[in-house]
Amino acid sequence: MRKDSFFVGNNKRYIMINFGKILLLLCIFLLGHADVQGKATGCAGGTASITYKPKFSTAGFFKLPDSGREVFSMNPAWRFHKGNAAEAETVNFDDSGWTVVSLPNGIEYLPTEASGCVNYQGEVWYRKHFTPADTLRGKKLFLHFEAIMGKSRIFVNGQLMTEHFGGYLPVVVDMTDALKWGEDNVIAVWADNSNDPAYPPGKAQEVLDFTYFGGIYRDCWLIAHNPVFITDPNFEDEVAGGGLFVAYDKVSETSAEVLLKVHVRNDSRKDFTGMVEYELLQPDGRQAASMTNKIRVRAGKATASHDKILITDPALWSPENPVLYHLNIRISDRKGNVVDGYCRRIGIRSVEFKGKEGFWLNGKPYEAPLIGANRHQDFAVVGNAVPNSIHWRDAKKLRDTGMKVIRNAHCPQDPAFMDACDELGLFVIVNTPGWQFWNDAPEFAQRVYSDIRNLVRRDRNHACVWLWEPVLNETWYPEDFAKKAADIVTQEYPYPYCYSGCDRGARGHEHFPVLFTHPSFDGKVWHVEDAAPGIAYFTREWGDNVDDWGSHNSPSRVARNWGEQPMLVQARHYANPRYAYTSYDALYRTPRQHVGGCLWHSFDHQRGYHPDPFYGGLMDVFRQPKYAYYMFKAQRSPKKQNRLFETGPMVYIAHEMTPFSGKDVTVYSNCEKVRLTFLKNGKSFTYTQPTAVQGMPSPIITFHDIYDFMEDKALARKQRQSEVLLRAEGLIDGKVVATHERFPARRPEKLLLWVDNENVDLKADGSDFVTVVAAVADRNGTIKRLNNYYVKFHVEGEGRILGDVSVLANPAPIKWGTAPVLIQSTLKPGKIKVSASVLFAGSQMPVSAVLELESVAAEHPSVYSEKEAALIPASFTTGLGEGIAKSDAELKQEQLQKELNVRRLKEVEKQQEDFGEKK
Repeated sequence: MRKDSFFVGNNKRYIMINFGKILLLLCIFLLGHADVQGKATGCAGGTASITYKPKFSTAGFFKLPDSGREVFSMNPAWRFHKGNAAEAETVNFDDSGWTVVSLPNGIEYLPTEASGCVNYQGEVWYRKHFTPADTLRGKKLFLHFEAIMGKSRIFVNGQLMTEHFGGYLPVVVDMTDALKWGEDNVIAVWADNSNDPAYPPGKAQEVLDFTYFGGIYRDCWLIAHNPVFITDPNFEDEVAGGGLFVAYDKVSETSAEVLLKVHVRNDSRKDFTGMVEYELLQPDGRQAASMTNKIRVRAGKATASHDKILITDPALWSPENPVLYHLNIRISDRKGNVVDGYCRRIGIRSVEFKGKEGFWLNGKPYEAPLIGANRHQDFAVVGNAVPNSIHWRDAKKLRDTGMKVIRNAHCPQDPAFMDACDELGLFVIVNTPGWQFWNDAPEFAQRVYSDIRNLVRRDRNHACVWLWEPVLNETWYPEDFAKKAADIVTQEYPYPYCYSGCDRGARGHEHFPVLFTHPSFDGKVWHVEDAAPGIAYFTREWGDNVDDWGSHNSPSRVARNWGEQPMLVQARHYANPRYAYTSYDALYRTPRQHVGGCLWHSFDHQRGYHPDPFYGGLMDVFRQPKYAYYMFKAQRSPKKQNRLFETGPMVYIAHEMTPFSGKDVTVYSNCEKVRLTFLKNGKSFTYTQPTAVQGMPSPIITFHDIYDFMEDKALARKQRQSEVLLRAEGLIDGKVVATHERFPARRPEKLLLWVDNENVDLKADGSDFVTVVAAVADRNGTIKRLNNYYVKFHVEGEGRILGDVSVLANPAPIKWGTAPVLIQSTLKPGKIKVSASVLFAGSQMPVSAVLELESVAAEHPSVYSEKEAALIPASFTTGLGEGIAKSDAELKQEQLQKELNVRRLKEVEKQQEDFGEKK
């Protein structure tokens, strides 16, 4: 028996976010600290004067104090093994030789170029040892895995608790009766992310346009509560039930009905009679409404309570003002003792699609097309295994551009991302897992239907849910599937403001009120030949522009390190190309019946069937911005609207002033006028944005024939380098409201270090991480874009580096002037010192840099063994170079498989062509 197992964590108080009292002062961002050379004033960019503390739900709720319900993180210190391990589910299995990892865990670390099925596919095992605290005796104890990739089995003390198929939705087990008190307990998880057509997405990775990755790649929670409790909707398996259901009706600026349904189970031996209490708090903490209702639950049974609250003068949720109320729910007995309860954040809003009248929000026509992007969930080095903070930062970066809708391609994404979209004002299209695949075996359809039900049950209470996409992406499914999928959404969400969407060219599209299609072009006039008056249209994927679906050469796919001219081409393509194509500008020229579109894609991401990553993102896999990112920012409103995300005027010079930079200077800005000054000769040039012209809000600005390296050289030879400068000033009402300056980079003399954390604390939970970026700069801090150094990182204190030289994570190559590294916290709060130096440093090489940051205590107590946690490596990789040697027969089979894949890829190309992905 292990004597060192115990609960570790900070205090268990629940701190409610009070948006009315948060003073979040976004300061002006110095672009030199955000991977942009030069100086800036008045241009919002990404840092804030104080740290912001986003809140994330646990198993679908926020903890409420004194409710009898406790939440513990099970993430730290799991024994991990890659491959088969006979009898690893048994209690006495010897796992002492296995590596110790913490969740989220993605099996391995990978290089940034990890497409083409580089990642591991196969079996893995996880084992966790713990001794439950005596204070939990008599409680119901549930394990809630937010997701486990592939198919999985969960064992507790050798007992099989459940088997699950699918890698994107919760796996929940009641382990109350399987635990042993006062001794070591073992949770064992077997998972397999191998190709398997028996469950969605079903398609083999080598013919799939994204990467499965693997492992227990999301959080795991231990939920403890009394025998009378509010159920988990993904465990209870009740149509339109389980847990708490919050919906709305008759929403207006003057009043709104909040519809409530709570599902309570009684696992005690006596009937239960008590009260359900609802308390609705405004963002400033004041009570907006409350009500109580009697409830009676027989022993061993469950019942639902249906209630309704009328709110007058509600603060309505919208992308511009994402107001979140706090709904506290408590179950109390006859004596008034609270036996269970928790909090949900809710946003009161109505969403309606009205055909030719377009999209209506909160009873009014929405003012402009909804422009956003698709999002895959993977990140550099770690794949899908990212902590909650990264999901929030992703949402923040996308909202900063002015985006207002995200399509979760092609699966339900982490609950933390949904929480962030609630908080930051991003609508979400929620997708069923699937991509170009159908299996006629009955079990496959049943598992798809199960996924649809469970994604609705998981996400139904989020304010950000805009549209359900229950059909399988780009798939030739049977005729009756689409109707069944749409009907399931309606069954699971039988209340107003629920809509589903489907591709216009797909079978069964007639069952959907929103259809996905591209604008058709006759010059710049939008038309749909068979547009139905009652149908709204939306472009689910726009912007990608390949030569063919095998080669994937494209002006939209640009790796950031390819430099200035390719990034300018990409931004122009997304904005308003010279050829007829679905673009930002084109989407603004459609009538109201076409309500917007989602760019493909927000971030660079890894793929299965193609050897290259997808390079079409506005940011790379580390979330470092490309020029297109700033072009998108220029489309947001110049009015300052919200404290949680960037708003207001901006100006950005997309020109590096290198010997290879063009004479024309491109500027992105949302100001009325832009004044560009080239201080080599003091000349100024002014551009005025067109007004009352249909199209994108802020067209790309090009000042022609401005820069000439030979003129720079002439002044440099005279030691007059400081006279060479580009300055862009954005003006509104005649006043300068935003400024950006550029300088040519001179001799590389030092490294710079900064943290890309969107001012969110690093949590000392053993899983959280931040991106630290090193840059090569001249004496004045201007980043040297054209450089080929390698940077070696070193960490001291309560942090560790994710990945090593085997995946090119450390040392890391300088690309376009920068080299990012991922720094993960330990389980102890404290200071972290990061140093960076040039590999093969010499007396004339750039000077090293040092950065200090600090992690803070985790919000939730954790369950782990200190002895096990001490074995987590300070820096390690489980990536390339591992595996078992292949026999000649296996190598021959591998070659045959590759030849088969070539033939199968033709099917992929044809299907993408069939679904109209030409624009």
